[in-house]
Amino acid sequence: MIRSLAVAALLAFAAPAHAQPADNRLTLTFETGAETGAVMVALYDSEAAYEDGAPTRVARVDVAAGQREAVFDLPAGAYGMKAFHDVDGDGKMNVNPFGMPTEPYAFSNNAVGNMGPAKWDRARFEVSGATAQTIRIR
Repeated sequence: MIRSLAVAALLAFAAPAHAQPADNRLTLTFETGAETGAVMVALYDSEAAYEDGAPTRVARVDVAAGQREAVFDLPAGAYGMKAFHDVDGDGKMNVNPFGMPTEPYAFSNNAVGNMGPAKWDRARFEVSGATAQTIRIR
């Protein structure tokens, strides 16, 4: 999870969230515990990519500037999302000496993992037409 989120953080500045026009718009609204930094968002379109691949789309939600949403125009299909709140704004997910995240993170459907990130079957959701989720970063 940490590696794929780090890749997403690096790509956030290179790939726009609105890369492909479509009739299917996904709006992710983030509820955070702090008003600093940014939420780094990685969106995946398959289980293989979600588990250990590159994200389909990425976004950076500037919480410090008052932003709360990431909007993606996508083809219809199944997706999963991973995000972390980069509270200190250093562009990476901070971890402790054991590799455990020290910054808040979340998954689509507000899915929760068991001793690791939430699995695809819990985070998977369908995009067809206008789709929205409110994600609580914990």
